[in-house]
Amino acid sequence: MGLLSNLFSEEKREISTLEKIADQVLSHENEMAVLSDDQLKEKTEEYKKRLAEGETVDDLLPEAFATAREAAYRVINEKPYRVQVMGAVAMHKGDIAEMKTGEGKTLTATMAVYLNALTGQGVHVITVNEYLAGRDAAWMGEIYRFLGLSVGVNKRELKAKEKREAYACDITYTTNSELGFDYLRDNMVTRVEDRVMRGLHMAIIDEVDSVLIDESRTPLIISGGKKETANLYIQADKFAKTLVAPEYETDRFTHEKHLISGDYDIDEKTRQVMLSEDGVHKAEKYFHIKNLYDIEHTQLVHHINQALKANYIFTNEVEYVVSDDQEIVIVDQFTGRLMPGRAYSDGLHQAIEAKEGVPIKEETSTLATITYQNFFRLYEKLAGMTGTAKTEEEEFLSTYNMKVVVIPTNRPVIREDQPDEIYAHKDRKYKALVEEVKRLYTKGQPVLVGTIAVETSELISNMLKKEGIPHEVLNAKNHAREAEIIAKAGRPKSVTIATNMAGRGTDIKLTKETRELGGLAVLGSERHESRRIDNQLRGRSGRQGDPGFSRFYVSLEDNLMVRFGGDKLQKMFEKLGDEQVQSKAVTRSITMAQKRVEGFNFDMRKQLLDYDDVLRRQREIIYAQRNRILESDEVHEMVHTIFDKAIEETLQANIVDAKKQTVDPVSLSKSFDIMGMQEEKQIKPDEIEGKSYKEIEDYAKNKIWGEYEKEIQPVKKQFLPFERTVVLRNIDRNWIAHIDRMDKLRSGIYLRSYAQNNPLQQYVQEGFDMFEEMNRRIDREITFFLCKVRIRRETKA
Repeated sequence: MGLLSNLFSEEKREISTLEKIADQVLSHENEMAVLSDDQLKEKTEEYKKRLAEGETVDDLLPEAFATAREAAYRVINEKPYRVQVMGAVAMHKGDIAEMKTGEGKTLTATMAVYLNALTGQGVHVITVNEYLAGRDAAWMGEIYRFLGLSVGVNKRELKAKEKREAYACDITYTTNSELGFDYLRDNMVTRVEDRVMRGLHMAIIDEVDSVLIDESRTPLIISGGKKETANLYIQADKFAKTLVAPEYETDRFTHEKHLISGDYDIDEKTRQVMLSEDGVHKAEKYFHIKNLYDIEHTQLVHHINQALKANYIFTNEVEYVVSDDQEIVIVDQFTGRLMPGRAYSDGLHQAIEAKEGVPIKEETSTLATITYQNFFRLYEKLAGMTGTAKTEEEEFLSTYNMKVVVIPTNRPVIREDQPDEIYAHKDRKYKALVEEVKRLYTKGQPVLVGTIAVETSELISNMLKKEGIPHEVLNAKNHAREAEIIAKAGRPKSVTIATNMAGRGTDIKLTKETRELGGLAVLGSERHESRRIDNQLRGRSGRQGDPGFSRFYVSLEDNLMVRFGGDKLQKMFEKLGDEQVQSKAVTRSITMAQKRVEGFNFDMRKQLLDYDDVLRRQREIIYAQRNRILESDEVHEMVHTIFDKAIEETLQANIVDAKKQTVDPVSLSKSFDIMGMQEEKQIKPDEIEGKSYKEIEDYAKNKIWGEYEKEIQPVKKQFLPFERTVVLRNIDRNWIAHIDRMDKLRSGIYLRSYAQNNPLQQYVQEGFDMFEEMNRRIDREITFFLCKVRIRRETKA
């Protein structure tokens, strides 16, 4: 209890602090109101000057916020409320403002954006899709432009020059994915002027939970270079389709399921599938091999596993859809949106293409990769806003060092959240849901039906058609009409079916008539595995003190109940038959199931971050090295150091007596030959015979570098840019190969746990060794390449 009261008092203190600062902002209201438009605009230059003279953005906060507030009122006729000022202060501090739907998060952000943009280093406002980025830049951008700041929108289709202009603005609106890809591309350029970004100063993320939690396990990957593997996927798919489905029996005491027959086994909790003993024998017979798990069949096992996943875990119209032009398009599990251009990694996408019989796109090599978790941690200041983040506060704090501050609503929430209606069977549940829609439609009250999958929304749509109830369907297949559908969703007699409303960013506004009819009714077709997504759906109703109610319809055949806790409840329902119940015990077990899944997902993301941190440290070293090379006029001194390191390594490899540091002159001479020295310039054994280790080292370094300098001297000025290109190309080529090797190491490292080793520890150690080896290889290859250089003098005829 002491811990809980501490938490509550901590939150109270936080809110109290925000209220005090908000009151300071409001105290400047009259002072700003009497200024003319020109005087208000001049404030921007005044603040910039004060910053240059040593004041901080914190010193300017009350006045700058008041300025932005007054500008919003003059430009778009909306003045942020006190609670919105509090939300903006929380964001300025680098935290997350949790504000209910309809509380005006977009307007709230303007004050924090304006204040931080005054430094001239650029503020990135990040939204989940390009439609919202464009909308907000046009709408809120008017306020910034009025105050003399520049606003840009960064979109996928822009050329490099246009992107550079967008990032050069004081405020840049963009999507999380485009921002991440621009960062990766900027670290692949070979000339400074080809970069489009100018540093990562501050980011404010709209729907922050969607970007930093839901999408954090999706790495951003830039690919290139094909691997010829299409045929293997087709063969593995044909084999997977011959397998016999599993049959299970349930233990009457533990309620655990045990496989009794079948060629494969599915674990619904982890969504994993593997061959059973019978399946292994079948595979050996099918592919004419003796032992499937022999080391030479590693590639085949990988393809079979992906084919099993594609056929028995991934479902068309749920995780992906087959588009008209015969392509597999992923469906975002949190928003129900289509994600064209995205592909599952590690060959799963190709396995699904083989399953659906569409053309297989060849696998490619990874050229650059980063996770959202590590990308957003590169910002000096990170803030966010959303309607639902409190349930994930622990993760935000431990991963991003951001607190979640729950901002009070401007008006009390009067929406009624009714208890779940629970059924034994899915069909009975859907029937009850459709009956409720019919009742509300007859009454005239608007209804929003929330579903998790595309197929569920289509199933309910067909049931409503049979009942003759007109309705709109908003799912991954028609998000182009999204804004139009949402705009009408609050009118009388309107029925809207929508896949997850997460990140939609559009309010459902009610008419006077619909308020009198009871407001928007939100009906959930099942509980999501994340409480946050359920809360997001509920939050679509009851905005700004509007009336409304929400209710979820649950069956024991729902995925969540099957995967986490359906068996024990099944017994209770067998006695009740098909009757609907409202049971606190069942609702409690649903919440517990959701908490278990959230914990499981948090652990998965934490593990991903632990592994990705190894690559992050390496990436930072390589990118810093690249930036030094790009920003230097020449890298001749760096090349000198590289030569020295390569020579030292060659000497180390030829030591015959470690104690006395004795080197074999013949083998060392051969090693220097292999390094690429021209024959007439090679170091002969008799030149180093009888010398000490230190004398040989000095002699070799002076001779090899001296000969190189002599070779390039006549054309040194023209040669230096070429030298820089050689260094960059070698770093890039080796880094790409290293990413691929690290990926393979990671996918097989879990097997170390069988040998009682900690997989993460092993990955860290081996990853470090591989990185060191890569750096040595880069030094060797650059030295070898440049030692081979021949300067040809062209003579004019």
